[in-house]
Amino acid sequence: MTTDRPAAQPKRTLHMVGNAHLDPVWLWPWQEGYQEARATFWSAVQRMEEYPDFVFTCDQVVLLSWVEESDPELFEQIRKHVAEGRWVMAGGWWVEPDCNMPGGESFVRQGLYGQRYLYERFDTIATVGMNVDPFGHNAMLPQILRGQRIDSYCFLRPGPHESELDGTAFWWESPDGSRVLAYRIPFEYCSPPGDVAHHTEKALGQLDRSLGDVMIFYGVGNHGGGPTKANIDSIHRYDRLGSFGNMVLSSPRRYFDELTARGDLDQLPVWRDDMQHHAAGCYSAHSGIKSWVRRTQSALLNAERWAAIGSVTDGLAYPREELDHAWKQLLFNQFHDILPGSAIEHAYDDARDQLGEAVAISKRITTKVHNVIARQVDVPFEANTQPVLVFNPHPWPVTADVELQYGVQPNGVHVVDADGRVTPSQPTQSVATTSDKGRGAAAFRAEVPALGYRLYRLRPGAAPAEAKWSNQPPGLLRASETVLENDVLRVELDPSTGWLTSLLDKRTGTDVVAGARGEHTQVSEDPTDTWGHRVISYAWPGEAMRTTRIVLRESGPERARLRVEREWGRSTMAEEFILRQDADQLEVRVTIDWREQAHLLKMRFPTTISEPRATYEIPFGNLERPVDGAEEPAQSWVDLTGTLAGSSVRAGLAVVNDAKHAYDVSPASDAGDPSIGITAVRSPVYSWHDPRLLDPDGFYSFQDQGVQRFSYLLVPHAGDWRDAGLARRAAELSDLPRAMLESFHPGELPAERSFVSDGAGAVKVTAVKGWQDGDAAAPDMIVRAVETRGEPASARIDLPVLDRTLEADFAPNQLRTFRIPRDPEQPVVEVDLLEWDLDKETE
Repeated sequence: MTTDRPAAQPKRTLHMVGNAHLDPVWLWPWQEGYQEARATFWSAVQRMEEYPDFVFTCDQVVLLSWVEESDPELFEQIRKHVAEGRWVMAGGWWVEPDCNMPGGESFVRQGLYGQRYLYERFDTIATVGMNVDPFGHNAMLPQILRGQRIDSYCFLRPGPHESELDGTAFWWESPDGSRVLAYRIPFEYCSPPGDVAHHTEKALGQLDRSLGDVMIFYGVGNHGGGPTKANIDSIHRYDRLGSFGNMVLSSPRRYFDELTARGDLDQLPVWRDDMQHHAAGCYSAHSGIKSWVRRTQSALLNAERWAAIGSVTDGLAYPREELDHAWKQLLFNQFHDILPGSAIEHAYDDARDQLGEAVAISKRITTKVHNVIARQVDVPFEANTQPVLVFNPHPWPVTADVELQYGVQPNGVHVVDADGRVTPSQPTQSVATTSDKGRGAAAFRAEVPALGYRLYRLRPGAAPAEAKWSNQPPGLLRASETVLENDVLRVELDPSTGWLTSLLDKRTGTDVVAGARGEHTQVSEDPTDTWGHRVISYAWPGEAMRTTRIVLRESGPERARLRVEREWGRSTMAEEFILRQDADQLEVRVTIDWREQAHLLKMRFPTTISEPRATYEIPFGNLERPVDGAEEPAQSWVDLTGTLAGSSVRAGLAVVNDAKHAYDVSPASDAGDPSIGITAVRSPVYSWHDPRLLDPDGFYSFQDQGVQRFSYLLVPHAGDWRDAGLARRAAELSDLPRAMLESFHPGELPAERSFVSDGAGAVKVTAVKGWQDGDAAAPDMIVRAVETRGEPASARIDLPVLDRTLEADFAPNQLRTFRIPRDPEQPVVEVDLLEWDLDKETE
């Protein structure tokens, strides 16, 4: 006789981990989550009073912060039980975020604010990472976790039916070689409120019976609750009976410590990849939250850089408290039911407001520092001109189109640098449409030093024929309704489809688009739920949008701009193709007015590349994935590299965007040639979870109704993704130089200056900020950098703002953080991601 009931193994220990997974937001607003944190934690304290052996594992630091401010008595009870070792801190992050879409710096800040809070309030930190509910985990997390003093990791998804990981307990290794000891929770992270027998059987049924000790999580969850008396009583009963083996009330820390004590960790398998896929639709659901989070990340990193510079150069108080508050608003809204788009509709009203506050704080900080710097720049008087200062937020030199609104000049303007040399410029449409035409607009080429500024001037009328050029005279720029061409690229469009028939790189003579089969737009019915459960690919057959109009909007001398308009059903899309006169990339600005329900729009980029290899950007890195059409999460770019059809020439096409996270790279098929796809819009019902059926007579709200805007770049290149500089292109697309009108005044600062430069090589600076310790108003400076090519590299980071230079070697994909004291006599100190000295003791 056989039975599905797992056999008892008396020598096996089941570590029963009592927890209370609480989604601060999901099918309820954050205000309800706020109250539930207090109720859940009181319940856990009561269980401790009733059961001397009960241990409670707590993650998500935001919940503790809510209790601290709303119930000081309960908070003191928690402090007491932490000191006893019965209330165990895990996770160490502000929330359990989505673990694919936030930028690398956001993952750093989850631990920076989470671990420091735990250390300051409880004199402890979490050493076990815990993201039990997110839908996938990016491959760079082991390095980030180790940098936050976390050596092990618990997760649930993807489940055994979704990913064939190498075991329940295994080493998870990131591309730089950092490792954490990982454990996939069997069955579920929460349990019903009663007897745990069925829950335990289900968990053991997912495990190899030859395994030794295991962890099983129990306790009412999702809306909080935690372990019940019935849970604990049944565990005690089954332990006495020996029904499943030895059952102990335990914690992840205890389990990993005992696993380590066995001394055979080198026998565990090693997983060197990310961990996907579950709920693939979450990477495209609710376009708004994805765009808002990307915008907020850029704004905060920008504000930090300028605040750090202003505190050194001008004695401005570093706004640590404001920045901390803004970062916590961002981190909260990266929670794994908010950012993935799976929460109720009203949750996004709150998210918009909270992220808007963070952006507003960032803009105030940045604008203040820019103005303090600007008033010190020497701007000599020149009649009939308008000074303009352009600020570059990136720690490398940037050449970009700058669009500027200004007081109208009847005969237009031209733009010169501080020495009176002309830079290419042209009029563009003003955002002001008042009848008196009191405002004008110009686009001009700005070349701005690394994390610095440069002075320009608007002069009336056209530039004199004999004028000297700031760099060199404008090169070739031709434009019609079907052709855009400069000295580097020639772009041809089919007037019937509005899409590219050629993207010729004139430097190499290669064209990765010419002759490619496949539509650019595909609209499909989408019957899947909000999460996209059981979806592997959205690369479905669909109908192309109909091209209705092509208009040449601008034709040089700085740039050409071609607008293509399309429609399908009740929806419209406009793409504006912009080619700068010396650019090696094609910029496309997209406006979609979506009015369809339960449909999706894929934007495809067909190529003629053979033997294609697909590389996706992930936080702080990149990862090669199969060319199989699967829906994949990524950061800002995807690259498709191979050989041109019928040749041995290696070339590729990268697509870089500033708002989307859902991609696929599909192989050649009857429908078309190898292509990159972006899921631009999905419009499911809010918070609809399969297998629930929608009421045909019900009234539902559908996502992504209305107007959305984003931009992308098409980057053809020789070689592979390493030769295309994609990490920096992505940063520049998301965070443009800022131009501000200035007045005339004397000053001590020159017409241009750099404050921090990373040399624009393989090592990219990702953060410049004030240190979290020391003098809050005048902290030391923190600089973080990452190697971006997967190769050993030596970096020289110049810091004119501190009159210092930092030289360091980086292993492939390595992330390093440095504290640079203001006192030049003090040495630079390498610190961890919590900004603590590497030898600091926390236990």
